[in-house]
Amino acid sequence: MRKAKSGPDMIRALLVAGVTALAGCGSSNAPQGGDGPAPSARSSWTTLGTSTTAATAGTAVTSNPNGAWTSYDPPAEFAGIARQPVQYITLRDGTRLAAYVTLPADADGNAAPGRFPVVLVQTPYNGVVGGYVDGLGGADPYIVRHGYATVVVDVRGTGQSEGVWEAFGETEQADYAEVTDWAATQPFSDGRIGLYGVSYLGITALLTAAQHHPAVKAAFPIVPIGDGYRDIVFTGGQVNPTFIPLWLGLITALGVTNPTALTDPANGAPLVIEHLLNAALRFQAPLVLQALTGDPDTAYDGAFWRTRSPLEVLDQVSVPTFVVGGLRDLFQRSEPTSYEALKNRVPAKLLMGPWTHLEAAFGAGLPRDGVPLLNQIQLRWFDQYVKGMAVGAEQMPNVTQWVYGAERYVTASDWPHPQARAQRYYLYGNGGLGTEPPGSNTAVSRALQVPIGGLCSVSTAQWTAGAAGFIPLPCFENSNASDRLAVVFETPALTAPLYLNGPIQADIWMETTAGDAGLSVRVSDVDERGVARSLTNGLQTASLRSVDASRSRTLDGQSIQPWHPFTLASVLPLPRNEPVLVPVEVFQTSAVIAAGHRLRVSVSASNLPQGVPPLGTLLQSLAGILTIHHDAARPSSVVLPVVPASALN
Repeated sequence: MRKAKSGPDMIRALLVAGVTALAGCGSSNAPQGGDGPAPSARSSWTTLGTSTTAATAGTAVTSNPNGAWTSYDPPAEFAGIARQPVQYITLRDGTRLAAYVTLPADADGNAAPGRFPVVLVQTPYNGVVGGYVDGLGGADPYIVRHGYATVVVDVRGTGQSEGVWEAFGETEQADYAEVTDWAATQPFSDGRIGLYGVSYLGITALLTAAQHHPAVKAAFPIVPIGDGYRDIVFTGGQVNPTFIPLWLGLITALGVTNPTALTDPANGAPLVIEHLLNAALRFQAPLVLQALTGDPDTAYDGAFWRTRSPLEVLDQVSVPTFVVGGLRDLFQRSEPTSYEALKNRVPAKLLMGPWTHLEAAFGAGLPRDGVPLLNQIQLRWFDQYVKGMAVGAEQMPNVTQWVYGAERYVTASDWPHPQARAQRYYLYGNGGLGTEPPGSNTAVSRALQVPIGGLCSVSTAQWTAGAAGFIPLPCFENSNASDRLAVVFETPALTAPLYLNGPIQADIWMETTAGDAGLSVRVSDVDERGVARSLTNGLQTASLRSVDASRSRTLDGQSIQPWHPFTLASVLPLPRNEPVLVPVEVFQTSAVIAAGHRLRVSVSASNLPQGVPPLGTLLQSLAGILTIHHDAARPSSVVLPVVPASALN
């Protein structure tokens, strides 16, 4: 580190980590009173735009300010569950999708007669696997015993379904409506559907909810992506090298894990071959190759990624939606933004835990601080908005976040936090960090441009969906090791707590001796012993630094979440040895830095677990010297969302 002067066992858990990855204008049947779109007031925040929409003036939810968690665990209505043999849904083009149905049953496993509301799950992970691990898309016995049928469907080209997989493509999304039709009209269905799922399954829930199917009454997505390009695949214009290749390989492996290849070779074997050819020639392998080589249709934002970004269609969702996310999740960036896009349209809630992707799938650590188990929250949501029971779902807190430093869940009336104010902290040439602008003629700071930054840091655990977190490396809990490749800036020991809640923007004046450069900005909490706990991180390619101000988020008039176009047309020249301003989006967090601790901002050239530039950009960036400026003419800084510490009470 340099100052600025210069339950499951390991195997099952790892399987879950991969499988849970990237992953209706219907009436809600809700009881009357308190369940419409939330009343709101003007906010000091603006929203964040998308590829197709500009930022707008923010509105703060004012209803339910005293929302509180209460227990909800009613007696089961049925003693058992009954898993039905696999069924097939024939689509408009003749393609057949595999469907796995689970029904309420008596204690002997005999399916109960009658019609039930349906929990619909659409998965790429092979419903057979879900049948063994509930959190991977299988029916949750707790939910089924409370009077819900569950339908799990392998999306096109995965599991035991026919066709070509294209990961949320237009054809797959068109399938969702037909699957919903099927689930709503089966003899066991009463025509009311709740959409549910983790990761990819949660993404299909949001995309299906946006289709206005009259049978869909509510949605409960856990760790869903919001922006297909910016959240993980090409964060800051750099391709994710850890999770995405493993995820695509996992989809391929589960696609050929087809029991019918053994029990019915005539039908099963051709399907396995079809899935393998699709992976090798049509989607998985070509996509990875295109990303690494910088193919313009893949390496830059455009129609391909917009189609796969739920944030582009959340303004079409008209059913109550409960969003669950994690502060160390793969989609940390967008989960609160998804809530924000929904909150003034429909009843919406947000729960952000201290979770990686894997941990969020099971709500690790719950119940805690009054927050119930995830499936109990789901049951309450569906009982109210699918079954139409008055069970107080609207009285659950609007927003619940884990707060690092406080080490507990804290509730709020809204996100972004209504009490937040923008505070700019400047990076000083002596390694300091403070609110006063720097003077003139201060020294610059330098770092070597190497692509291995962050390799031994909490980023490795986060961007492997939490799988690497099973290895108890000290560097996952202390970022001092990774900061050895960074330039570090710190405040003096704080005299009062500093509560941060929301996205952060780093404005870095930099120059490089190379043809391009990356910037990684890490924000950490340093305790009295000098242990640096990473809170959040941002990543940005310098040549893609162009910002669309009309889509960027502001707080108190200051930009606090830059929106980069990431298009080929937006690429800016990067003259060698000439200073340029690079705004870096640092993903949202919620943390309080205690009195006596120090706030740290570390700047380096890379964060390997999170992203690596496509090959052409990487070759231009190697072995350069990154120079950070922090004088009066070029004041590098960060804009923080500061909330009064009293809000923690």
